[in-house]
Amino acid sequence: MENNTITSNHDTGDNAWMMTSTVLVLLMTPALAFFYGGLVDRKNILNQLFLSFICMGIVFVQWVLFGFSFAFGPPISAGFGSFKWAVLRFGQIDNDAYTPTYPLLTFAAYQGTFAIITP
Repeated sequence: MENNTITSNHDTGDNAWMMTSTVLVLLMTPALAFFYGGLVDRKNILNQLFLSFICMGIVFVQWVLFGFSFAFGPPISAGFGSFKWAVLRFGQIDNDAYTPTYPLLTFAAYQGTFAIITP
């Protein structure tokens, strides 16, 4: 009888904490929207709130399409990644250089939340 078990170095606790941290960083976006709203006149607050949430969607799409690949993909030159991981095409690759104990997709989502909150 064959042993068809799949072994993995992934720790469920590390993965759960990274996903929790991802949600917590994503929740900082409304707080940042209110901060920006406090910097403008009273009549422009709603506009600033909507701009923050619109940027959230736009930056997320850009991060998935090419941002993660440029930032963390296999390099084509010093400090610049290639299109190899564009549209998150890394599949089930376990890259121990970035994520030794949780999936690379969790790492991509976590870093994407910082890309969302930065603009």
